[in-house]
Parts: sequence; C-alpha cells; structure tokens
Amino acid sequence: MKNTPLHALVCLFDYAKSYRRDFILATVYSILHTFLDILPEVLIGLAIDVIVYQHTSLLAHLGIVNVYHQLFFLGGLTLCVWILEAIFEYLYSVKWRSLAQILQHQLRIDAYTRLQDADMTYFENTNSGNLVSILNDDINQLERFFDNGINMVIHIIASTFFVGLFFFALSPTVAILAFIPIPFILFGAYYLQYLIGPEYEKVRSKAGELNNLFMNNMMGIATIKSYAAEEYELNSLEKQSLEYQTANARAIRISAAITPLVRLAIMVGFLATLVYGGLLTLQGDLPISAYSILILLSQRLLWPLTYLAEVSDHFYRAMASIRRVMNLLCAPVSITSGPHIPKPYIKGEIEFKDLTFAYHQTKKPIVNKLNLTIPAGSTVGFVGGTGAGKSTLVKLLLRFYDPTHGGIKLDGKDLKEYDLESLRRHIGYVSQDVFLFNGTLADNIAYGTFNATQAEIEDAAKLAEAHEFIMTMPQGYKTRIGDRGLKLSGGQKQRLSIARAILKDPSILILDEATSAVDNETEAAIQRSLDKIIEERTTIIIAHRLNTVRHVDRICVLENGEITESGDHESLIHQDGMYAWLWQLQTGAIY
Repeated sequence: MKNTPLHALVCLFDYAKSYRRDFILATVYSILHTFLDILPEVLIGLAIDVIVYQHTSLLAHLGIVNVYHQLFFLGGLTLCVWILEAIFEYLYSVKWRSLAQILQHQLRIDAYTRLQDADMTYFENTNSGNLVSILNDDINQLERFFDNGINMVIHIIASTFFVGLFFFALSPTVAILAFIPIPFILFGAYYLQYLIGPEYEKVRSKAGELNNLFMNNMMGIATIKSYAAEEYELNSLEKQSLEYQTANARAIRISAAITPLVRLAIMVGFLATLVYGGLLTLQGDLPISAYSILILLSQRLLWPLTYLAEVSDHFYRAMASIRRVMNLLCAPVSITSGPHIPKPYIKGEIEFKDLTFAYHQTKKPIVNKLNLTIPAGSTVGFVGGTGAGKSTLVKLLLRFYDPTHGGIKLDGKDLKEYDLESLRRHIGYVSQDVFLFNGTLADNIAYGTFNATQAEIEDAAKLAEAHEFIMTMPQGYKTRIGDRGLKLSGGQKQRLSIARAILKDPSILILDEATSAVDNETEAAIQRSLDKIIEERTTIIIAHRLNTVRHVDRICVLENGEITESGDHESLIHQDGMYAWLWQLQTGAIY
C-alpha cells in the first residue's frame, strides 16, 4: 500500500490539509463548470423539441406557449450558461494553479529544510543529483498535475455522473447499453497504468542520475579539461541519456496504447445509443428531442474517457514524484538539538571521555576510547597519518555525527544538551576543502556573519593575509568569484575561508589543514596572523605540516583513532617516537 499511487495521493492531501477549504472550492468550481459544459447539448435537444412540436413542446407545457418566445428563452438561457461556464472555468483555473504554486513552494521549502536537518550519513548514502531532481523536477510535476490532471479527473467523474442522470431520466434501457463499455474502459486503463507506474519510477530515477552527472561535470570541469577527458565524459553522458530515453520509451509504449483501446470501447457505447435509440424513436417509444439529446450526450459520456491516457499519465508521473518528495520529507534525523542555549561567550573547555566512533559502513572504530581534556583558551594540535581520525574528531565536535560510545563535553555539559545552531555559532571551522559561493569576495567572507560591516570584513581579510590579493581584483571586495570560486587559486580560497572564520569571532577555532594550499611565504604570514587570532580562544589545529603546530600548547599524535603521543614540540622530539620521525622526515634529516 505504501508504494502505491493512491498512498502517495493520500500523503499529499494529508500534507495539504491546511488548504482543505481551497481544495473544496476548486473542486466545486470544476464540478459546476462541468455541469454547465454539458447543458448546451440539452439546450440543443430542447431547441429541436421546440421546432418539431412547437405549441406542444416541453417549454409549452412549462408555460411558454409562443414558439418565438420559446426560442428567445432558449437563446437567453444559452447565453447565461456560456457566461457562467466561462466564469467558473476562470475560477477553477485560478484556484487550482494557485494551489499548485502554494504547495510547490511549501513542499520545496519543507523538503529543503528537512534536507538541511538530515544527518551527514544521509548525504553520504544519497545521490546529490537525485536530491536536486527531487527539489526541482519532481516538485514541478505537482504543478503540471494540478494545472491539468486533477481537473480532468473531476471533469470525467462529474460529466459521467451528470450525463448518466440525463440518460436514465430519458431512457433507462439506452442508458444501460451506453454504460456497458465503461467498466471495461476503466479496468483496461487501470491495468495499463498499473504496468506503467513502475516505469515512471525508473524514469524519475534515471532523471536523477542524469542530473548528478551534469552536476559533477560542471563542478569538475577544470579536472575534465586538464585530463583531456571531454570525450570520455561525453560518452558517459550519452550512455546515461540513452538509459533515460529507454526508460521513457517503455513508459510511452504503454501509455500510447490506452487511447486506442478506449476509443474502441467508446465506439460500442455510441453505436448502442445510435442504433437502439433510433429504433425506439422509429417505434414512437422515444421522442425525437430525447433521441437528439441522447446522441449528443453520448459524446459527453464517452469521449471524456479518451482523456484517461493523459489523465493517467499526469497522475502516475505526479505520484511517482510525490513519493520521492515524501520520502525526502521523511529523511532520518538522529542529530537532534538540545535545550541548552549557551551564553554569547563560552569558556571553551573541551573534554573527550572514552570517545569511540565508527562510520556505518565500517565496523572498525575511527576513534577508539579517546580521552583528552583541552583547557579553555589553549591551543592543541593533532597530527598523524591519513585515516588516523583527526578530521573525524572535528566532525564529532561540530555534531555532524554523534559518538558510538562515550561523549564530548563543552564547559562541563554534554554536547547533546546544547542547541545545535547556538553550539555551531560558537565554533569557527576552516576546512581543508574550502567551499565558496557564487557571490562577491565580501559576501563569502561575511557568510555566517551576515550583519558584518565593510570595515569588519576588511579587518578580517587583513588578518588572514587576503586583503592584498583582493585589492588586485577588478572590483576589489565586490568582485564576483564564480561557482565554487573557480576564478581563485587554492591559496586564495583558503585565505578567504580563514577570514570568514576570523570575522565570526568564535570561542572555539578549528583549523583543519588551514594552510595546506598556500606557499611557504603565505603560510608564514598566515601563521603570524594566527598567533594573534588564537589568543584567548580554544584552538584545535589539524596539520600534516608539523611546522604549523610547532609552537602550540600541546600536540597529540593520533594512530588508529588513539592518542599514542602527547606533549609539546620539544618533549615529543625527545621521545623519539612517531612525531620525531615525522619531524625528521619533513625537515630533511631523513629521506
């Protein structure tokens, strides 16, 4: 049940329950429009009745005896019907489209909010192209369904109901014959759409994969060009696009079969009305006017069913998309915010107690029973080989993940007790992989400190040794840097990231390989700035270059998630362990 289109529709209406009044109004407008839409056929029948029977017509029995008066009355009534039909068409169109826009907006915001709250594990296991496809293409399917599909559904149901009433009122036997094909039409359409549902799921999945390929190629265009891999990527794109085309082709073949089958069934119902109704009229059992109305209404009864293919197509495409959106809205959130909101300033004492953590993909702990206390205002460096657990410690401190066992305390309180947003506002993080936004240099420095003044932005840039290169740019701080800062060098990006953290003025500063992408001269300049920045704040420095942590209060050597050596630079050199070996290797004492 949970994977059916009906369940997706129920989920959608449950999500949109606050707009129930709008749904009811839109439905009423659509039903009234449908009723008015079939009245002209009845009025034509009444006009034939007036011409044939004149003074003994139905209208004459209702009190309008004069034939000319009857015709003028029918003309006036027709005018009113057409005007009202146009009004209700406008009303339902505006209401359904407005609802589509409102729900689109709300779904996109709620889905994106849920995405921001989702665990990092969710992003690690989910294709980013699929996420973009859901937020964009899948939610847009909702608009198409509301613009066309849902009104068509109401039109088919309402027209069948109203026409059925007229049929049974005029001739029950003709009505039964006319209605015989309908169950077969509905069953055939349902069966074919039952087959097409999984195909549309595949189409949406392939669309997500195609989106992901586009995103990766756009972000990695420099790498693609440098390795002359354009033809390889073009072939990959062609393969993915053909898979998307193939998935669509299977769905199209099934969808295209619906209308011809419906037309064949409609022919049976129309012939029954035409032939049997005609025989009854010739025998005098059915008035000519009634026969005329039945012939005309048979079109209204059966031809709307030819829209089943289009309606089903809209419906199943929309429900496939809605399922994906609803699944995103149910993305797991295990990192929950605590109740404690820290004061504007915190001391910054950090305690790792029996800290153990393993990623879901691996059973082996990345951090294993680690115990360490970092006094407030002190500076600690972490060094070690790749995979030793250095960056994982930072992710745990930022609560991107929660420990498998043990815990982390900040100023004596477990991190889980802190409000997440407030906690992260107290931490300045400069990562090895710098992410910059497609805005100005000033925008990127002020990111996260959105109320910063120009003077504050420039002061932070000067401390990060970024001001000088910024002033060489065409528009200085107002220069736009392109997606992910493609116009900047690695060192320039890193200095902007450092400036961003400086401007934030956090109680805890984390530098994860903060100088890895700069030259020696710039590193020395940044190091002088960092000496000023880290004063009176707790600082954690992760480094491969040991020179970066040479003067910190304490250096911890990590191996396999455990602290194997700890002390200042001089004491670790004398221990003649891993740190001493790394120092000799980097200074050229050994080869």
